[in-house]
Amino acid sequence: MKKILFTPFILLFAISCFAQKNAKNTTTGIKPVGIIKNLTDSALLDVVQRQTFRYFWDFGHPVSGLARERSNTSFDYGDEVVTTGGSGFGIMALIVADSRKWISHDQAVDRMVKMVNFLYKANSFHGAFPHWMNGETGKIIPFGRKDDGGDIVESAYLFQGLLCARQYFTADDPKEQRIRDVINWMWGEMEWDWYTRDGRDALYWHWSPNNGWAMNFPIHGFNECLITYVLAASANRYPVSADVYHRGWAQSDFFKNGKTFYGIKLPLGFDYGGPLFFSQYSFLGLNPKGLKDRYADYWEQNKNHTLINHAYCVDNPKKFKGYGENCWGLTASDNFEGYNAHSPTNDLGVITPTAALSAFPYTPEYSMKALRHFYYDLGDKIWGEYGFVDAFSESHNWYAKSYLAIDQGPIIVMIENYRTGLLWKLFMSCPEIQNGLKKLDFTSPAMAKN
Repeated sequence: MKKILFTPFILLFAISCFAQKNAKNTTTGIKPVGIIKNLTDSALLDVVQRQTFRYFWDFGHPVSGLARERSNTSFDYGDEVVTTGGSGFGIMALIVADSRKWISHDQAVDRMVKMVNFLYKANSFHGAFPHWMNGETGKIIPFGRKDDGGDIVESAYLFQGLLCARQYFTADDPKEQRIRDVINWMWGEMEWDWYTRDGRDALYWHWSPNNGWAMNFPIHGFNECLITYVLAASANRYPVSADVYHRGWAQSDFFKNGKTFYGIKLPLGFDYGGPLFFSQYSFLGLNPKGLKDRYADYWEQNKNHTLINHAYCVDNPKKFKGYGENCWGLTASDNFEGYNAHSPTNDLGVITPTAALSAFPYTPEYSMKALRHFYYDLGDKIWGEYGFVDAFSESHNWYAKSYLAIDQGPIIVMIENYRTGLLWKLFMSCPEIQNGLKKLDFTSPAMAKN
């Protein structure tokens, strides 16, 4: 890829001019940029967030506006596959784009109206959306042989984004009122209690009208699904009890940990913490700063999980090429064999940029080192039209060509939470969420004092 030399001042001026032009032109996308030398940290974050947003803006499905699953064909389904969870991340990215004026507010509102109107008519199962949908028709695309119904984890990621949008689009006009009304309607129709499988003490991930509970997947922690329990407890019409959280989520062989790895204590989860998306997906909206319950301090949990992942990559016990202080981050992504959930206990020599970049709130210094390395040193191999490609392995001389919604979205959102806390503020301002957290005995500085 051709490298372009700009000074930071010229870059910011160019971005400002383009943003103003783009704000007035609803038919123009966001133009990608190449590698720009000598950027300040702040300017580099601008470039990365903005280019990554192109995945959701320029590559969003033309009919539904939702996020496509990936930039390459998904299992021979063609270009119609949109992802429920990734669309939730994309909605949060849209809020960032509006806030930072990469697009006009009218453009953001129109895209949001398109999405909620589509979701209003799309397939759902006791209120839950499927993992995948056809972005033109709203009909389910099966994720597996029996995974052809509601997916409450994917739905939770979507509702995390929708509730942020409800709190953001507050103008007293018909379009923004429509956004709020449809979101409130869908939120009210989500039957979280149905997914306790006849009142058991856990949430179950899937239900299908064709296969019932055949997937049989109770959701136990600690992993990426905390937001599912928080939302289920927060619902107004179909909530679950606190017992479902304490007896379901918090009861498993891999919930409590308490051991140390590289001298860093890990309160919860698998040894070495597992893939980094565990500390990211649920916390795009749920603010971990000062968030505590009887089991953990979630800032400590997420920060230490990230530090352990970083320390492992620096240690590099398997001696993979490229690993080090500036090149770290193991999480689920594409790889040279297909797809895998990479972690210190499942290390295939694959670095996934979203892992370090979506960790900015927890490890800003280490994340910035990784960002500069990815952009300046490896940019000719991994920087492209939608930001950084999904993953790479220097040991295998493999560099992905693909981008995935669930990996691109957290980069934009978590960098923004690091910079301004925008999505954390929006989500934590929801009265239902505050009530649900109190119900589960959480405490947080972001919760209103009654």
